[in-house]
This record gives sequence, structure tokens and C-alpha cells, in this order.
Amino acid sequence: MSKFLNEIKKPGIFLCDGAMGTELQKRGLAVGVCPEEYNVSSPKIIKEIHQDYFNAGARLVETNTFGANSLRLKFYGFENRVREFNIAGALLAREVCPINSFVAGSIGPLGEMIEPLGEISVQHAYNVFAEQIKALQEGGVDVLFIETMMALDEAVIAVKSAKENSNLPVSITMTFELGKAGLRTPWGVDIKTALDALSQLGVDIIGANCGRGFDEMIEVVKEMKSLTELPILVQANAGLPEWVDGVSVYTETPEMIAPKVEKIISLGVKLIGGCCGTTPAHIKKMNEVISNLR
Repeated sequence: MSKFLNEIKKPGIFLCDGAMGTELQKRGLAVGVCPEEYNVSSPKIIKEIHQDYFNAGARLVETNTFGANSLRLKFYGFENRVREFNIAGALLAREVCPINSFVAGSIGPLGEMIEPLGEISVQHAYNVFAEQIKALQEGGVDVLFIETMMALDEAVIAVKSAKENSNLPVSITMTFELGKAGLRTPWGVDIKTALDALSQLGVDIIGANCGRGFDEMIEVVKEMKSLTELPILVQANAGLPEWVDGVSVYTETPEMIAPKVEKIISLGVKLIGGCCGTTPAHIKKMNEVISNLR
């Protein structure tokens, strides 16, 4: 068993980092610029973000590789730089990672629809994920975080590719939102259907990320906890963004999320962090909540 899996089997809550994209925007990333290219052109900024999260109490940071697959990178003309961007992202996080802390390889959706709804074949999708997965493992990550999945077929392909192209632990999180039909992904996948399908593939961690904030994440965790014995990972957004002076601003402050984090932890999650709009200050507040619960 990997060192990371041994660590999360220990008693207590495992704290992950917060957002990368919105932090990059605050630190100068312009609209239309490839975030993953910063791993090569602006490594100092990436390392500073990772360091800020570790300093805030996170035990794990995610690489700046969410969109570092050939289909997404093609939008910027970087489709031939998948290996370069992923290895660089892994090495930057590893460079500032303290002893007994960890690096997760971030893997997001492909950004293209898969057959029969789109033109990307299942095999092509599998191969695109495999290229990124192999590079992240080569770069030295401890675990793969497949995240923000909305279509179950794509999530299944990603997990299969991860299990067959690496020897790393695999975490999978999907994005659920509350609607008239209950908690569903934007593609209409309910929690039970997702957990049943993904658990059968041998994932090590399962959960939810992104979404509409910590309030809805509480409801997601309640349902998940009744359906699985796997370690649950949650990374909620800091509420819904609002446009302020032409800038997207997330409204839930660290102080606002504190009681919600306490509630989520009380429901039995094992790993917790933040998604869009969460900052090192949010992670520091989560660390305080965890410390007080101890």
C-alpha cells in the first residue's frame, strides 16, 4: 500500500489545498492565457501558491495540471506539450512539499464530448487521459485526483485509464448541484448511480468537488455517507461567484464557511479542501476548525 493511503487510514481529518485557477487569476493570469503553461513560464508563482497552502496547514496540494490534456491544450496550440506541462507541474509541487505531506496530480475533464454525443471515441478519450496520467506519475505525484467530472461515461474512462496506466492511488470526484430532481451532475447523474459505477472500478477515494458552495456540499455528503464505505473527499466552492467591477468574486469568506466545514466533518468525511474561490485563508480556517475538533 502507498504511503499516501497509509496516511489517510490514520485517525483524523486530512486537509487538502484550495483553488488554483482563481489564485492564479489574483496573481496575474489574464483571461485567455493557458494556466498550465505557467508551470514553464512562471514557476515561481506556482510554487508560491503551493507554499501558501502548505503554510496554511494543507497536507496535500494539487498540481497545476487540471486542463493539461491534449484536447484542452489544443485550444492554446499546446497539444504537443502535455508531458512537459504535467511533469513540470508535478516537480514544482514536489519541490516545496514538506516531509510527510503529499502531491496530487490534478486531472480534469477533457473539454470535449465523447461518442455518441460527440466526436471523441472512447479509445481516444482513454488515450488522452493515459498520456497525462503517465506524465504525472513520471513527475512524482503521490496520488491521482480525477475531479470535476459531470458525465459518468467520461469519469469511468478516466478511472480505467488511471488504474491501467499507473500504480498510483486514484481519487474521483464529481460535481453535483441541487435541482428539482435532487442532487445531480449537470449531465443528470445522481449520486447513487455515480458511486455504484465508480466503486466497482476500484477507486481508493470518492467524493464531490466544485458545485454551488458548502451548504449544498453538506447535502451531498449526507447522501454519499449512506452509500459508501470508501474515504470521502469534498472540495466545495466558496459559494457562487458574483460579478464585481468586471471580476468574478466568490462570496463565502473563511469565517462564513467555518461552521459548515465543522458540519461536513461531523458527517464523516475523511479528506476536505476547497475548490473555486477558496484561498490559503480558507484552508487556514479549515485547519483551525480541525484543530478545535481534536
